[in-house]
Amino acid sequence: MNNKYKKSWALLILCPPLIFLAVALIVMSLWNCILPEIIGVKTINYWQAMGILILSKILFGGFHGKFGQGMRDMKEKHLRHKMEGMSDEEKEKFKEVWRQKCSTGFFNRNNE
Repeated sequence: MNNKYKKSWALLILCPPLIFLAVALIVMSLWNCILPEIIGVKTINYWQAMGILILSKILFGGFHGKFGQGMRDMKEKHLRHKMEGMSDEEKEKFKEVWRQKCSTGFFNRNNE
């Protein structure tokens, strides 16, 4: 293997963990600079910041990666295939049902 490629593989392997460690440091710094004064929470250490970062990824981002993209593509393809077999009237009825479902969602229930 060429020496040039060895360096790029090493960089490819080292970059994601280093980026994660740097982002955890940024989370800790922002938390400690902003939140104690605004809402009166305690300052956190580096490991707690890393835990918050991982927890937020689980709660808000998930760990789907390429598998999740594949699932979204499969669902979209299925919906497209389903819509192709519908007449124009059925498509409009389908869209209206989804509009009603979306308008009566969790965030709009307080307005009723």
